[in-house]
Amino acid sequence: MKFTITLPENQASSTIRELLEKDWLVPRKVRHFLRMRKNVWLNGEIAMFHQEVSAGDTLTLILEEEDYSYQTVLPGDSQFVQPIFEDEHLIIVNKPAGMKTHPNQPNETNTLLNHLTAYLSPKQQRPYVVHRLDKETSGAILFAKNPLVLPILGRLLEQKKIGRRYQAVVQGTLTKDITITKKIGRDRHDRRKRVVDERNGQPAITHVHIHSAKNNQTELYCVLDTGRTHQIRVHLSSIGHPIIGDPLYQNKKANRLMLHAVELHMTHPFTQETIIAHAAPGLW
Repeated sequence: MKFTITLPENQASSTIRELLEKDWLVPRKVRHFLRMRKNVWLNGEIAMFHQEVSAGDTLTLILEEEDYSYQTVLPGDSQFVQPIFEDEHLIIVNKPAGMKTHPNQPNETNTLLNHLTAYLSPKQQRPYVVHRLDKETSGAILFAKNPLVLPILGRLLEQKKIGRRYQAVVQGTLTKDITITKKIGRDRHDRRKRVVDERNGQPAITHVHIHSAKNNQTELYCVLDTGRTHQIRVHLSSIGHPIIGDPLYQNKKANRLMLHAVELHMTHPFTQETIIAHAAPGLW
């Protein structure tokens, strides 16, 4: 696998080692393989890690296929893929409500990862899961398209450099913005669920911004500082305002869970491009 990247205009001068480690967050294992095999080329010539690079330089990285395991995923149907942003390294798509992010069994073919496999196959590319959305949640979700960028995107996610904003419609009337900081843990009585657990739970922070309220329902935006399983659903339910249509945390029936990842924003790790992906049309 060969990847050629032209350094953007705002790229500061640095050594190749600094670029890979500090700017691109390439993991140590990958850097080791690249250095030992002399698989880094600068402007068409084999390069050493101490060499300097600057804006406009072209860097080529060669990854050996056998160094990177890939779990085979059966192809689904590419017509279910709604791309929002795509380049040779990553893709952001709009996931429908009711569709799983990835298969749990090897024979599954109706998850978003299956459909992305079918979509990318003609381009001789593969999708790699960076993060997940609950089956019932719709909206913007990010996938890597090669093993070079996968751990880089994972690090950016851990460092909170990939931002996500959600829309939700909840039961009852909320009149002011709030921040919920209750810890979240597993429900000992139902493995599917999470609960507020201030003693043993993990820290979780959800910022809630009101959009509008009417008919005993409130439309709102949520921004997360943490990414706990079911975080928005548990936090809103814990303050007496469960999300409409939530099969786990609200008893009333609705056509769907009214939770949508409306926006994903980030800086592209290689091009430094600002990416703001909107998953239209959203809930309102």
